[in-house]
Amino acid sequence: MITGGTETARLLPWSGEGGKPCYLVGDGTGYLSRVADTVESVQLGMSAVLLDHAADMLEDHKVTAVQLRFLAARMAEALRDVHRIAESRGARIHLPAHDGPGGPDGTEGKPSA
Repeated sequence: MITGGTETARLLPWSGEGGKPCYLVGDGTGYLSRVADTVESVQLGMSAVLLDHAADMLEDHKVTAVQLRFLAARMAEALRDVHRIAESRGARIHLPAHDGPGGPDGTEGKPSA
């Protein structure tokens, strides 16, 4: 993540030419940020529907290999989208310097076993 003052670079939920990542630099309140939020919401919703469809198909013993390959291709696309969303959101999380009075694992000051 690139930061400058209150502006950050956000990984957008779509790719540019040649599959290159697209970034938006801003404070996260503009029109394009709202479009990106909407696209992410649609992608996450579509992946949930696809998971339900996959569960149904896997229970149906009459499903063909061609249908399963098509399903696998769509699931790979959905997983790619969800992974990009997770990367983008993870990069925008502001983590505190430490996790609290007990340290990152809560063991600070406790006797060792």
